[in-house]
Amino acid sequence: MLTPEQTETIKQRLIAQIESTFPEDRKQFAKDQIEAMDSEQLEQFLIKNNLIRSGGQGQGKENCIFCSIVSGDITSYKVTENKKALAVLEINPMAKSHVIVIPKEHVSSETDMPEEAKKLAKKISSLLKTKLKPETVKIESKNLLGHEVLNVIPIYDSTDSEESKPEPANPDDLKELQETLKKRVQKRAREKTGEKKVIKKRIKRAEKFQEKLWLPKRIP
Repeated sequence: MLTPEQTETIKQRLIAQIESTFPEDRKQFAKDQIEAMDSEQLEQFLIKNNLIRSGGQGQGKENCIFCSIVSGDITSYKVTENKKALAVLEINPMAKSHVIVIPKEHVSSETDMPEEAKKLAKKISSLLKTKLKPETVKIESKNLLGHEVLNVIPIYDSTDSEESKPEPANPDDLKELQETLKKRVQKRAREKTGEKKVIKKRIKRAEKFQEKLWLPKRIP
């Protein structure tokens, strides 16, 4: 049986999917159906739609909600990615710009977390510190429905951090935040590309200088 936390998390992800993919005339009906389900009904719904295994609560790659986000079968608010991980906005954030880093390969424990996923989490942390100026950014590993992920959570007021609870975010706010962060990521990428080009030019100049430089033969 799904826990209350799992039930709420899954409902919000399904509702976000409905918001982004369903026709306007069907959205409200579909959302009402999801909201009305209890834990047992929701679990049966997920099993019928091949999102979790019967009795397994998403322990396999083929039936994992987070793997479905990675593959694009479930819509998400993607910020950036690398070869091993995907960074998306949490739809039930603990704070503004709460990001989840999802390994692209299904991992079920913290010890299996790929280094590239950790690097991406640190990159997101640096981005949030620069853009939003929180007091700090917390990175923590958590197993959600059988898939280990990294939470990147900005802390704007350390006195309130322990009392923060996840709350559903407005889809329009998430879209706006997604665009803001994506632009920042793209700007950083351009800056790094520019820096690399400058370094390459300097190396080429140094090599040409060495080729042209004449030195007398060494006298023994």
